[in-house]
Amino acid sequence: MRIGYIAANTFREAVRDRVLYNLIVFAFLMIGASLVLGQITIGVERELLVNLGLAAIAFFGVLIAIFIGIGLVSKEIDKRTVYTVLTRPVQRWQFILGKYFGLVGTLAVNTFFMGCGLFLALLYMTHKFERADIYVLIAIFFVFLQMVIVTSFTMLFSSFSTPIESAVMAFCFFVIGSFSTDLHSLSASAKGIVKVFATIAAYVVPNISALNVSTAVAHGEAVAGATVALNLGYALLYSGAMVAAAALIFQRRNMK
Repeated sequence: MRIGYIAANTFREAVRDRVLYNLIVFAFLMIGASLVLGQITIGVERELLVNLGLAAIAFFGVLIAIFIGIGLVSKEIDKRTVYTVLTRPVQRWQFILGKYFGLVGTLAVNTFFMGCGLFLALLYMTHKFERADIYVLIAIFFVFLQMVIVTSFTMLFSSFSTPIESAVMAFCFFVIGSFSTDLHSLSASAKGIVKVFATIAAYVVPNISALNVSTAVAHGEAVAGATVALNLGYALLYSGAMVAAAALIFQRRNMK
């Protein structure tokens, strides 16, 4: 109940944030631009629209997760509203969990509307829905899982650092995670200290690249059910570990 109250309050605060609306507008503009480019590029209209549309949803969704997520804890501390919350029968881990669920709920709503924008653009272009569009829906779900993971380590960084430091670390984590496949290849082929660091990085940073199936679905390729289950399980386990670490750090943080 306490976690739900904090989550609902966080959702309301995030919805009021002007940055949120600006990013959503830019996302829709990107989807619209991809639609125009698809009309110009004969023969690959759908492929271009799906690729650019999914890229816009992912890019702006991650920006929302980072720029709103970094302020979830620090803003409460700066405004001293966190003291009011924690004087009530609310544990610190409940505060962190409520904040996390509130932002994830916000991202879910945003992803839904941006996904609707992409499907409306597809319907306008093809005048019908195809079986391959189901895989576009799965790709959008994978993009949402990326946001869930990004939010988790953004919460972790914001639990012990400043907003600017949190934003930089979260963005670096996301970029490195986008090339996690290359890290695994490097850890397998490298030797010595490089192999050690590459192996550690490969398993610490999130495997964002596994959640990117944009190119495949743009070509109409199917996404296996096992892949969906594996990616969902991975996202839940990784984000759960990050949020647990954030709660542990925040629990021991000196609030004075």
